[in-house]
Amino acid sequence: MIWSLLAQAQPAAPLMLPDSVQKAKFAQAVDKLANLDLEEVMRNLLSQSIWILVKILVAVFIYLVGRWVLRRLLRLLDVVFERRNVDTSLRTFARNALAVIFSVILVLVVVQTLGVNVTSLIAVASAATLAIGMALSGTAQNFAGGVMILLMKPYRVGDFITAQGQSGTVHEIKLFSTVVKTGDNRTIYIPNNSIATAIVDNASTATQRRVDWSVSIAYGDDVEAARRTLLEILEADDRVLRDPAAVVRVASLAESAVSLTVRAWVRTDDYWDVFFDNNERFYRELPGKGLHFPFPQLDIHMPQK
Repeated sequence: MIWSLLAQAQPAAPLMLPDSVQKAKFAQAVDKLANLDLEEVMRNLLSQSIWILVKILVAVFIYLVGRWVLRRLLRLLDVVFERRNVDTSLRTFARNALAVIFSVILVLVVVQTLGVNVTSLIAVASAATLAIGMALSGTAQNFAGGVMILLMKPYRVGDFITAQGQSGTVHEIKLFSTVVKTGDNRTIYIPNNSIATAIVDNASTATQRRVDWSVSIAYGDDVEAARRTLLEILEADDRVLRDPAAVVRVASLAESAVSLTVRAWVRTDDYWDVFFDNNERFYRELPGKGLHFPFPQLDIHMPQK
C-alpha cells in the first residue's frame, strides 16, 4: 500500500531548473521586453499620475474647507455661549473638546479621500490608543478630573485660588490642566486630576471678605485709646464696610506686648489694598496718640552680694 501511494505521488519540483528551461524563460522575457508598447505605458503612467494629483488636490481642498468650517463653528459657539451667559470655564473646555473631535474627523475624511483604508487605520489607531492609554493613564485621569471640575465647579476662570501649594488667579481650564496666573505674573499648569482631588482654597466665591490685622502695643498703654484710634482709622476708609462693623479686641498678653486683633469687612476686590493701606496708617498714626510699638525686652536682675 505504501508503494502504491508513493507511485501515485507527484514528483517534487527540482531545486535547479535545466539549462534548456532557463533559456526558454529568458527568451520569453526578452520577447516581452522587445514587444513592449512604450506609448501605452506612458499613457497609463500619465493617467495614474493625473488621478493621484486630483485626489491630492481634492484632499487639500477638503482640509482647507474643513478648517474654515471649524473656525466658523467655534465662532458660532462663542456667540451662543455669550448670549446664554455660559460659564467661562465650561466655555473654554467645550471649545477645546469640539476642536479636537472635529480635527480628528477632518483628518479621517482627508485620509479616506487619498484612498487609504480608514477602517484598517482606525483599527491600528485603536490598538495604538489602547497601548498609549495604558502608558499614559494619568492623562485620562486628568481629562476625567477636568470634567469633574466643570461639573462640581470648585472654582471658575477668574477666581483666586490656593491649591497644590500654588496661589493665583485661574486663567484657563484646559482638557488636562488648569492654568493659574500668580501675582508676579508666572504661569503655573496644575494637572486636573491632582487639583480635582485636592483641597482648594477659593477666595473669590463670596462678595465680601474679612481683613484681619494683628497690632501690638506696649504694656502700660491705654487699650481703649488704641481701640478708639484703630476704629477711627478704619471708619475714615470708605472701602471698609459699616455692616458688619469693624471690631478691635485684645487677642493675647504676650511676653513683651499686648496683642490686639483688628477685624473689618470689605469687598473681595478691595481686600489687599485695604490691608496694605491701613497697615501703613496704623504705623503712622498710633504713635501720635501716645501708643508705642514694643519690641522684645529682657530684664536681668543681678543680686547684690
